[in-house]
Amino acid sequence: MLILLSPAKSLDYETKFDVENFTIPQFAKETQKLAFELKKFSIFDLEKLMGISKKLAELNFARFQNFENKYNLKNSRQSLLAFDGDVYAGIDKENFTKKDFDFAQKTVRILSGFYGVLKPLDLMQPYRLEMGTDFKKFKFLSKNLYEFWGDKIADYFNDEAGGKPIINLASEEYFSALNVKKVEPKIINIAFKEKKGDGLKIIGINAKKARGLMTNFAIKNKISNPQDLKEFKEEKYHFEKKLSDESNWIFVR
Repeated sequence: MLILLSPAKSLDYETKFDVENFTIPQFAKETQKLAFELKKFSIFDLEKLMGISKKLAELNFARFQNFENKYNLKNSRQSLLAFDGDVYAGIDKENFTKKDFDFAQKTVRILSGFYGVLKPLDLMQPYRLEMGTDFKKFKFLSKNLYEFWGDKIADYFNDEAGGKPIINLASEEYFSALNVKKVEPKIINIAFKEKKGDGLKIIGINAKKARGLMTNFAIKNKISNPQDLKEFKEEKYHFEKKLSDESNWIFVR
């Protein structure tokens, strides 16, 4: 199986990890095209494009200006180590063994507006570019990133999955980058819900943490059969068979 995750806005290029193995992103050439165009954007343009503060716009302006076409451990970091935030807080990467990283590399894929798809050990230069970014008001390669990536991501998973099921732990914004009509492997969507009053609700921040915890559970236990994910019981979650079907699995607490 392959597990899909969303990226994180928060990045960590400071924490020290003793991990020297790395790979190069599959869509490095496409990322190079995006970077070339984004270098033309002013700080003011980025502020308006991304809806961010001037301070963040200045930071990301510098990131795009400093982007290099060649990747190394001086200008980049492995994606699983670089992404921070709620999802990645649930992944105990600080204590991963080499076998854990090797399994993650085979099993986990991170969707990205800037990189398309990243493996955990793919080198990644710091960036911020959400998949839902709308370029309609700017002169750019495409009106949005969904159009830019087109069917490339779906084609990637058709080749990469090799018929194995895809476990969707990504947000809707990022999962929408896959043209599901063209994705051949079976997709299993997983949702985490909580009892609130008389019903069940998805609490955003808690669901993000649970996605990371389930990913960590799969990596630590070297799970390759999706059915084994139903044994996930972290943070008092449990698989709710009555609310689930073949393609949509609900975990409740």
